[in-house]
Amino acid sequence: MGALGDRQIIAGIGEVYSPDELVGRRVPVLTNIKPKKIMGLISQGMILAAGCEDDGKPVLLLPEKEVSPGSKVC
Repeated sequence: MGALGDRQIIAGIGEVYSPDELVGRRVPVLTNIKPKKIMGLISQGMILAAGCEDDGKPVLLLPEKEVSPGSKVC
């Protein structure tokens, strides 16, 4: 369980990242948003990513250096 507890986050990054590539990685997420139903499932946050200008596919925004789980995005 993470610093904020377990959350289900539905994101459109499956075409670029496999679940195995994301396990154990620290990625910035927004959790102070209202849960929303996406593809029939409840999403309780948002993974921060940017659209690549070359192909429009999402690219994860990653911390430049190690940060503690639960650190605020500012």
